[in-house]
Amino acid sequence: MKRKCVTLLAFSVFIAVLNGSAQKESANTISLPEPSESHRKNSKVIGWPEGKIPIAPAGFKVTKFADKTNGLDNPRWIYVTPNGDVLISQAKTNKKTSPNNILLFRDADKNGSYETQEMFMTGLNQPLGMLVQGSYFYVGNTDGIYRYPYRNGQTSIQDTGIKILDLTPDGYNNHWTRNIIAGKNGKKFYISSGSASNVGEHGMDKETRRACIIEINPDGTGERLYAEGLRNPVGMDWNPVTGALWTAVNERDHLGDELVPDYVTSVKDGGYYGWPYAYFGKNEDPRLKGKRPELVAKTLVPDVPVGAHTASLGLAFYTNSAFPPKYRNGAFVGQHGSWNRSTFSGYKVVFIPFTNGTPGKPEDFLTGFIASEETGEVYGRPVGVTVLPDGSLLVADDAANTIWRVSAKK
Repeated sequence: MKRKCVTLLAFSVFIAVLNGSAQKESANTISLPEPSESHRKNSKVIGWPEGKIPIAPAGFKVTKFADKTNGLDNPRWIYVTPNGDVLISQAKTNKKTSPNNILLFRDADKNGSYETQEMFMTGLNQPLGMLVQGSYFYVGNTDGIYRYPYRNGQTSIQDTGIKILDLTPDGYNNHWTRNIIAGKNGKKFYISSGSASNVGEHGMDKETRRACIIEINPDGTGERLYAEGLRNPVGMDWNPVTGALWTAVNERDHLGDELVPDYVTSVKDGGYYGWPYAYFGKNEDPRLKGKRPELVAKTLVPDVPVGAHTASLGLAFYTNSAFPPKYRNGAFVGQHGSWNRSTFSGYKVVFIPFTNGTPGKPEDFLTGFIASEETGEVYGRPVGVTVLPDGSLLVADDAANTIWRVSAKK
């Protein structure tokens, strides 16, 4: 089979000191196959049996932070407020059954176990991203960004709030999520908006302000497209060394088992990342061949491939010191798991080590979510990942209605 080779310049790292001088390793490459037959293999979620938990590397302990007995109902995203409260947004693709709320957990004595649980917000519209900035709390609903008055430490919000940014809720039903993070100085916000289709099959007029990251002022003014051609960017975080914005992107379907790799990448201001006309650089999507050659020509190569159809959604850089040194300034990625592949991919949390702000190759971190490849059963599906102030990692397992806590053994 003919194969294409894409050079990942961003993977180049300094690896050896020989005769007193650093030697630069040749750039790693990823080999992409030609498009091939598309397969479908849906997973059946069976939940976690008593005593069964995900598997972390040696030296780590996995415990339940919360589960359905605490009212968890499809927990997707986790946010830590300035005073250390843990907020969990809950929503489903099915609008009729979506809980549309946010739960609050508080560990006042900082002993690793929460003492307080409250219903923080209700009546939302498929919420995902959350943000506290100044005296306001922001929520990324599927139809826009909403702002509410907020006091540090309050345990619920009853105010109706105001919509500061209108977003399109229509289209491809699995791309309803809207994430939001603040820039380093808080003067700009960044909102992720996934595409309204797989590859523009409903017409590109339906894709206005979709498949992109949007920049706004905290009051919703000053809107501009920060980056485009990102099919479904969800997780976003700031590289603690370089200061660059990074995102996890869920790529397109129906081109075969190994196409197209999901990826984690730095996001360049004004950058174009290919969707829907090209993928992983200037590889033209055969379904749109010849449609927009000027966009294919300007497509950027993402930094880190993380496997085709893995549904890589969660992203969090690790800046704490509780984990061993190799994890510091690296990134955790929550992979929700495949359906458009003959064998499962994803269904785990991977870790990407970084050296001086430059990424290395992904490695498995939290596994054991697949119960049986043969029967297509899985225990759960990880999504959002968040680092707590004590340095432990929280993982939202939406399908199993569980939040897992991964901590370093002492």
